[in-house]
Amino acid sequence: MKKLTILFLCITTSITLQAQQVESYDYFRQDKDMISQGVQAILTCNGLFTSNRTIEQVYDNELKYLPQPIGTAKGGDYKIDYDRKTVAIGVPGGVPVMRAVYREGIGCVMLAPDQTFEVIEELPIQTLAPLAGDAAKIAWPDGDLVPTINLPKEVNVTGLLAASDWAFDRATPEQNTLSLIVVHKGKIIHERYAEGVDKDTKTRTWSTAKSIAATLFGILSDQGKMHLDKPLGFEWLPKIKSPNADDPRNEITLRHVLNMSSGLYNVDSHVRRAEYSTGSGLAYWAGASSVKGALNRGLIRKPGTYWDYENYETLLAVYAMKKALGEDAKTYQEFPRKALLDKIGMRNTFLSTDRFGDFILSSQVYTNARDLARFGILYQQNGQWNGEQIISEDWIKFVRTPAPSTAKIGNFYGGQFWLVPDDRTDVPKDAYATAGNRGQYVIIVPSHDLVIVRRGLDYGRQGFNRWDLTREVLKAFN
Repeated sequence: MKKLTILFLCITTSITLQAQQVESYDYFRQDKDMISQGVQAILTCNGLFTSNRTIEQVYDNELKYLPQPIGTAKGGDYKIDYDRKTVAIGVPGGVPVMRAVYREGIGCVMLAPDQTFEVIEELPIQTLAPLAGDAAKIAWPDGDLVPTINLPKEVNVTGLLAASDWAFDRATPEQNTLSLIVVHKGKIIHERYAEGVDKDTKTRTWSTAKSIAATLFGILSDQGKMHLDKPLGFEWLPKIKSPNADDPRNEITLRHVLNMSSGLYNVDSHVRRAEYSTGSGLAYWAGASSVKGALNRGLIRKPGTYWDYENYETLLAVYAMKKALGEDAKTYQEFPRKALLDKIGMRNTFLSTDRFGDFILSSQVYTNARDLARFGILYQQNGQWNGEQIISEDWIKFVRTPAPSTAKIGNFYGGQFWLVPDDRTDVPKDAYATAGNRGQYVIIVPSHDLVIVRRGLDYGRQGFNRWDLTREVLKAFN
């Protein structure tokens, strides 16, 4: 009996020691260092060659997003080739050198860690000719010829200027407003830019791109080429025997992913210690495929039952769009321009791709404030532009309808658009908005025939609130 007792005590002690172990080693450290350099490469490349900003502006604004950027505007462990429009961050021998290159009509494309600039000519490029005409001579909103107007009697100029000051004069430098446009009944009634920014400055939309993507899906849905409530029909990864009835992921529909409710394992929001070193960040910042990672996730919940924000949800829908358009790469490449951007005069908008030619429409679109105002006007006009129904009212109703999975948590999200949450009573309930990191907002308020665009380069804690801005602008309306 004593021997048995001693053995039991030894086992107990062993278990106790194991329970005291803590997983503290950062297994993702090297990946995160690589990704950090990739973020700097793509932001610097786009800052210089897509936004046409100076290296000083890039460090003072775009790279404020990074806790420890490499080098300074005066130099460091990076190389910029202004003739080839390339950026390389880092030096050989440790963390991989990360490279980005500008491609005409697309913006900058991220290379894989093992690639050099020898592959430039193999990378995607937008071959469609620019939209015809001189925007400066074309009347707003099709062009940029904006007449001087008198404010309508229902708008108080003092209140409008106060709202503008509220947007620009923030209590923290981490909220950095670049531009503000207020459109009432299709006309610009207020437009303001920060120093070093003008109406032509393109900056990254971040997740406002998701709403642009949703519009493209809606156009195809109106044509009967995409379907909200049919299975996506993918061959999921890893390849086993799918697609077949045995793979539960075949229950996932377009509606599910647009509602951020696919039920698939959420990589981007659930692996905080590995932020950017797994998931969609590998496509954004390290040259990985934006498609393969989206397909390679397991189902952990019944589709449609749980809201979980995930970039890969949008990228699954982008892949469905590609499949719906067929195998012709040229048709896919030109579709956004022909179906949407050119029709409403968004001639300053670049839809970036990964190095494989797939649109990264969860985040990587570069555009200016006026093009986003045009986008908002399209929705304010119930999908019509110059008499043509670009997007159906049925689709607009869908994107404005709360996702069923948000019913118990505030009804704040629709179909790739954000909705006024249940607990907000100071702004109209019919308002809805795009939203992107660093403060990218297009706010549509149908009851006031109003569109508000705010572009930012916020950093740190950020916290600029789209509904607070809406409230302040509406104070100007009598």
